[in-house]
Amino acid sequence: MSFNTKSSPFLIASLLCLTLAGMATSAAPALAASNARSQQKTKAEADRAELQNRLKALKNDINKTETAKDNASDALADSEKSISEANRSLRDLQTEQTQTEAKVKQLTEQQQALADKVEKQKNQLSNFLRRQYMRGDSDRIKLLLSGDNPNRINRELQYMSYVSQTQAKMIDGLRISLLAVEKNAEEAKEAKAELDEIADEEKSHKLALEKEKKRHATLLSQLAEKLYTQKKQADSLEKDEQRLTNLVSQLNKLIEEQAKADAARAALEEKQRQERIAAAQKERARQAAQGKKPAKITNPNAIDDDEPPKQAKVETPPAGEFDKLKGQLRLPVKGEILAKFGSKRTDGPSWKGMFIKANAGAEIKTIAPGKIIFADWWKGYGNMIIVDHGGSYWSLYGNNQAVLKHVGDVVKTGDVIASAGNSGGNEESGLYFEVRHQGRVFDPLNWIVK
Repeated sequence: MSFNTKSSPFLIASLLCLTLAGMATSAAPALAASNARSQQKTKAEADRAELQNRLKALKNDINKTETAKDNASDALADSEKSISEANRSLRDLQTEQTQTEAKVKQLTEQQQALADKVEKQKNQLSNFLRRQYMRGDSDRIKLLLSGDNPNRINRELQYMSYVSQTQAKMIDGLRISLLAVEKNAEEAKEAKAELDEIADEEKSHKLALEKEKKRHATLLSQLAEKLYTQKKQADSLEKDEQRLTNLVSQLNKLIEEQAKADAARAALEEKQRQERIAAAQKERARQAAQGKKPAKITNPNAIDDDEPPKQAKVETPPAGEFDKLKGQLRLPVKGEILAKFGSKRTDGPSWKGMFIKANAGAEIKTIAPGKIIFADWWKGYGNMIIVDHGGSYWSLYGNNQAVLKHVGDVVKTGDVIASAGNSGGNEESGLYFEVRHQGRVFDPLNWIVK
């Protein structure tokens, strides 16, 4: 059998096309991926639901003792909470947008790298097929029937086997690369769709925020005189402070109960883990006694083979860490200190914290690492956030325009957790700031870097 060498380019191209066509038909179409973003958001919301429900019950328990209904700041509560929630949602969306844009950029870079790899593999396969054609190798049956020297036939068959293996590996490598290209394109498409979805959500939240700000401004104008009068009343201030003290006390109990429940759960999980390890070791010993090769244990914590390893749990800093920060802390926001801890009010109790004047929307930063244990509107303090720093040390940030973190979030020193405002019926825009140890307030300025 002979070939016309002038027709070789056409033949090689045909062989390559058939090879690639075979790969295309063998690759199963990718299943439509579920919306990972929606699943992640649903999970995050579900994780917060239990905490929010417990906090809601706690707030209702404290507020049910209130008899005064004619409070001007209460009229602003829904509006201020809505503004805070819209701001927090926008910030969450902006963070998500930044992460998704980074993902799109990474996928685009991977796409180019994969395209270069596929092109290189195609060239290698094409060159390989060309060399095989030019060599004019005979097939195995023809070689066996040739009557040639058996040793030579054996060597040729061995060589042809190596060639077949090499060709199979090249084809498999190209197939894997093509599937990777397909997967990359699908992920990039999903990421871009996520960006469009985020943009639509941002637009909706911005419209709602502007609408709520206008409503709040109207309410504030209508209630300005009443707010001013009530804010100056000593009994009103004392009630606000007592209500906050009750909240702190209840939160302490809640945290203690949660700590006990976590310890009990951890002890149970450790007991179950030890039992699983003991059972696995017993099974390995039994298999060894029977002369079988024991199965390798890749995850001793797992009950089933498909159970993933447990993730490390992030906790608040251990007791004693916050103590070391005395004299090193920075104020949560830059601004003029209008009221210091212990200073007398014009009419009413002395200040239990400090008030720092700041422009509306100024970033409020946490003074130390910790975990958010409260992030909601509270009567007398407006949109308020409390951070547990471990060792029974808490910091409290009130009168915010918006709280930007969720209950359960873990924060680092300097993380932005809120934006300054005048919620809660405050006259000035700024931040009310407290620090507590074991529920008792103390002067924050003694801990601030000079």
